[in-house]
This record gives sequence, C-alpha cells and structure tokens, in this order.
Amino acid sequence: MLLLRETDVRALLSMEALIPLMEEALRAYSTGGVAQPVRLAMVVEPHAGYLGLMPAHLRAGRPGPGPRIPETMGAKAVTFYPRNAARDLPTHLAVVLLWDSATGELLSMMDGRLITEMRTAATSAAATRALARKDAGILAVLGAGVQARSHLEAMRAARPLRQVRVWSRTPSRVQRFLTDMQPHASAPMTACASAEEAVRGAEVIVTATSASAPVLRGAWLAEGAHINAVGAPRPDWRELDTEAVRRARVYVDSRAGALLESGDLLLPIQEGAIGRAHIVGEIGEVLAGTMAGRTSARDITLFKSLGMAVEDVATAHYVYTRARERGVGQEIDFH
Repeated sequence: MLLLRETDVRALLSMEALIPLMEEALRAYSTGGVAQPVRLAMVVEPHAGYLGLMPAHLRAGRPGPGPRIPETMGAKAVTFYPRNAARDLPTHLAVVLLWDSATGELLSMMDGRLITEMRTAATSAAATRALARKDAGILAVLGAGVQARSHLEAMRAARPLRQVRVWSRTPSRVQRFLTDMQPHASAPMTACASAEEAVRGAEVIVTATSASAPVLRGAWLAEGAHINAVGAPRPDWRELDTEAVRRARVYVDSRAGALLESGDLLLPIQEGAIGRAHIVGEIGEVLAGTMAGRTSARDITLFKSLGMAVEDVATAHYVYTRARERGVGQEIDFH
C-alpha cells in the first residue's frame, strides 16, 4: 500500500492537468459510467462539524475528447468544521483510499485535503468553460479562503480575465489574499467593501464562503453572468437568495445529490419559487453534448457544486499512477 502525503500530492498534481480530468469524470458520471451513492453525511454536535463518506466505482471513461480514466474504485472521508477558520486550521480535512476494483486490494491512502481543494476549483473551471460567455473576463470572488485561492487559479485557466474583484466578511483576509495572489494573477485585483460592489457588472462569479445565509442576491446580477456556487453543502444552508436561483439556468454536478443536500436549491423549492424541473441538467450532460448549456448571451447560468466522489477517485487514481511512475510515496505493509 502506497502512502502519499499532501506534499507528495502537491508535487504530482496540477490545475492544467486536472481540469480536463474533471471534464471526463463529470461526463462519465452523467452517461452511466460511474456507480456512486449519494454521500453519507453526519453532523458532529456540539462542535458544528460535518463528516462525509464518499465512495465511487468509475467503470470506464466514455469515448470522446480528453483523458481516458481507467477503471478505478475509491472512497473519500472528509470533515468540514467551519470554526476551524478562527483556529487557523483548514476547514476541510480529508483522506482518500484507492482499491484495485478487481480484487479489493488496497492500493493507496493519500491526503485528500489538497485533492478536495483543487478538484473543486477544477470542476468549476470545467463548468465555466461550458457555460460562461466566451468574452467573460470580469471575475467576482466572494470569500478569501482556500477555495477562493484555488478558484482564482482555475478561473484564469477557464477564461482570460481582465479584472478580479474580491470580497469577504473579514477584510483582513481580503488584503492577505490580494497580497499573496496578485503576483500570480493575470489581471488587476481589487478589494471590495461589499458583496454587492463585487458582483454588480461581474461576468463570472464564484461564491466560496462558509455562509449559511445568502451573500449573493439576484438583484445584483448582470445579464449574461455565470455563477459557480461551491459553498453551502447542507440542505438548510445557502449562499444565494431565491431571486438569484430563480433568474438562472441551473446546472448541478448530480441531480440526486443536489435534491438531497443543496439548500441553495431546496429552500427556493420549499418556498414554491421554483420546482425541481428548474434544474436544467447536470454539467456532465452539457459536457457530453446531451444537454444544452447557455442558449443566449443574456442567460444567467448557475453551476451549483456539491462535490462528488468520482471527482476525488479520478484525481486520486491520476496521482497514484504518477506516484508509481516517479517512485514517490512510502510503502506500508499491513500484513
């Protein structure tokens, strides 16, 4: 069994390679190439924590453009503790296990925190490439944490950025974000005093917060905007108000997951503002060419991302394969 630490994963994984890999994983999921139950989730009281268990068996990548993902099986165990931000600890921590799907032999155990961080942003980049206007170049990022940083790298790969606006409820984190990220950004970056200031006129919007109540309002959205909503992983949490969801053509990573876990969608449904049919489709269907994406330059498009096990397992298989090729990692014998 090969043990891979976060430093190993970081040396073996790049956003450039990960975006097409996520496109293929999403296509495979939405075209029947993946066996994956909805994640098993448990709230950890009284610590306001969350534990999720996420297995997947990727039978084979479908024919089409992009990398081919061989058959692989794995699972991620992930924790989400929003209060860790005040402790200067990661809010998300995870481990990914990879098995030989033919024998059940454990092949690898690897850090999943970085995989979660990078594959989430790479999935948003895949959705942005598929749904955002081709000329979209004004990016608004709500949040200034780990996901905001990873999403800036991913959005640079998805569209040529002309301007980056950043807002967070903690101004000091925005300033640190700008200081750290401006040297790597391809466009000028601006700190915004409010979420509204960041969003008005933006062409691509990322909500990457730990908010449980809306930080993005539909009244602020410009025609033609695209939104990647990656926070609010619980059915009673939301980052977007009802009007933002109502105005948008909504795409998800998994219909089954979204209708169980996404407060951004479930709460407007409960209010009667939208129905389940307001979900146009899965982003994998758009990537596979079986579902329409943007239909006009005026459409507001929304990708609601909850994260799927297939994304973690496909990424882990890629990391494991490269580790074996390069002799990276530590061998451990359980017998």
